Order: sequence, then C-alpha cells, then structure tokens
Amino acid sequence: MIEKDPYLLTPGPLTTSLTVKQAMLRDWGSWDGDFNGMTAQVCQRLLEAAGGEQSHVCVPVQGSGTFAVEAVLGTLIAPDSHTLVLMNGAYGKRIGQILDYLDRPYLSIDKGDYEPPRGDEVAAFLSAHPEVAQVVVVHCETSSGILNPIEEIAEVCEQAGTRLIIDSMSAFGALPVSVAALPCAALVSSANKCFEGVPGFGFAIIERSLLEGAQGRCHSLSLDLYEQWRYMEKNGQWRYTPPTHVVAAFLQALKEHEAEGGVAGRLTRYTRNRNRLVAGMRELGFQTLLADEWLSPIITTFLSPGASTFDFRQFYDEIKHQGFVIYPGKLTVTDSFRIGCIGQLFDEQMDDVISAVANACKNMGLTLPVPPPVLTPDNLKSD
Repeated sequence: MIEKDPYLLTPGPLTTSLTVKQAMLRDWGSWDGDFNGMTAQVCQRLLEAAGGEQSHVCVPVQGSGTFAVEAVLGTLIAPDSHTLVLMNGAYGKRIGQILDYLDRPYLSIDKGDYEPPRGDEVAAFLSAHPEVAQVVVVHCETSSGILNPIEEIAEVCEQAGTRLIIDSMSAFGALPVSVAALPCAALVSSANKCFEGVPGFGFAIIERSLLEGAQGRCHSLSLDLYEQWRYMEKNGQWRYTPPTHVVAAFLQALKEHEAEGGVAGRLTRYTRNRNRLVAGMRELGFQTLLADEWLSPIITTFLSPGASTFDFRQFYDEIKHQGFVIYPGKLTVTDSFRIGCIGQLFDEQMDDVISAVANACKNMGLTLPVPPPVLTPDNLKSD
C-alpha cells in the first residue's frame, strides 16, 4: 500500500495536482521539435501573465530560483554599476550576498524582519545616491511572509530614472504584476511556486532592449541569460540539457492555472486560505509576526508560544504525523514558524491543519489557547 503524501504548507516546493505529476511520466528528447514547442509555449504564457509581450522576453534557466536570481544579476548588472538592495528578510540579504560574490558594488536599506521598504524612503535614498543604477527588491519576503509594496517602489524608481529588478519568486502567478505598466526591467521567478509546478528551473522576464545590451557581461558560462536567450532565439533549444520532465509538468501547471482563472483566480483561493489559516490559528492563541496590512497570501509567520514545553521539532513532527509539513522560522530576533497557503490547498486542508495544530499542542501538554509569546524590546525591534 502506498502511503499518502503529506500536504506541503511551504512556499515551494509545494503540493501539486495529480495531473501535473502525471505529465512527468513521459520522456522527451531535449532537441526534439515537440519539446522545443513546449518550451516556446511556456515562455509565451509567462510573458502574457507578466504583461510583457511587447516589451520583454522570457528566458528560462536550469536550477533553483536562486540560480535564476544570480543569473539575472550577473547578466544585467555591469561590474562597475551600483545597486540598491531593499532588504527585510533572508532573501533580500541573499541578493546582497550574491552581489558580494559577483564583486558588484551595492548599498542597502535594511528594514529588519517586520516592516516593508516604503516608496518615500527609497526616493530619498536615490536622491542622495545618484550613482545607483538599479534597485532590487523581493516581492514577497517569505522568511517573514511580508508583501512588499512594489507599485510605490516602481513609481519612485521610474521618477528617478533607475531600473527596477523584482525577485518575485514566491508571488508571480498569484499576485498581479505588469512588468510594462510598473515598469520593471526584470522579474524573476521559478517553476515550483504559485504556478504550482515542480522544482527544476527558474525564469526571468527581461526588458528586451536591456538584455540586448548585455552581451559578454555575465560572470558565468552556464548562467549567462543573454547567451541562453540568443541560443533559444536561433535554435528553439536550451543551450545545455534542460529539465525536460519539469518543463512538461510546468506546461500542464500553466494550463491548470489558466483554468482556475489565472492570477485572479489563484489569488482568490490563496487569500481565502490565508484568512482561514490566520483566523483559526488566532483562535488557538497564536500571534502573527506581522500586522494584517502586510500579511501576504503566500505564507504566514507565527510567533512561538511562550511555554517552556513548546519545542518546534516535536511540534513539527506531531503535525507531520497528521499529514502536514510546515516550515521552520527564518527570523534572527525571535522564535517563530511558518505555514504556507499555496499549492493544491483548499478549505478542507486549511481546516484540517488547524485541527492538526490543536492536536499537536494538546499532545505537547500546552493549554489552549496557547500562552502568548515572550516578547522583549530586543526581539521586537527591526535590525
């Protein structure tokens, strides 16, 4: 008897549909015309979802989302070009780390774990630092679950004549974004997030004119998106062995995304999941890290209860035993854990995970509602 897979309440990889899984049962030749046609369909559908058909191109790249972020930064940013990185969590900090590896100069606005960067402070920073040529921001910072205000950031970047690069890894496909209307020079995401595919490649939606001027700039042979794009334009093929099964699964996922109502339909379900989750967890006494206005429909961070008997590893195992996999916290200042709302999750699963959390608490000897977290001025302040 095959044991049922647990539901993944994580920001990706996530729980996929049976039909997406079944799409991987066929083998594809990497140079075959049918597979090349699948790649072309994927790129065209992504451009349409991003509103970039007239102004941008789509370039996929093998590897995880971080591979795609590094490919974009290495391809588009010249060695002597200055970058402003907006940070409020682990993934913003990772962008800075990538730029350190690339030896590209950058400055940062670091808001800590609790708050988003706002347009007015970005505008003031750009005014004081005219050398900055591009701003990089994470759309949804999943280390905390915060949804950053990319529209107001894009507006001040446009006014300052500064390019905007968006790491929309955990948001694109569920949150509306138009790269042409914002505007946005490049947007990066991956297959295993809100489009509900499986891991294996990332992709970038890049302003065509910007990419055309990037020849010879990249630090890496395999991550050079200019060369990847030119090769695909010429031959319809990936330069190096593509993740064929992942592409087939992603094309099926894109069709299911469209059938659900596209971005709007997926956002509606994820928002309902989030609302159901937050309401249920608060009834059990758990507190969210963020104020309601900054809660994303992707993943929510909850503060650990203030009880000596609470142990995250035991809590995790108790919930997994009931069929759900949650995520540890990724904060530097306080104990927390995260529960995602994306993937093949519906009302039934969100209700069941609340029940699983309640059972886990009882098994750990916690009273319900759980004791409030122990908060001090040190772990409440932003870095």
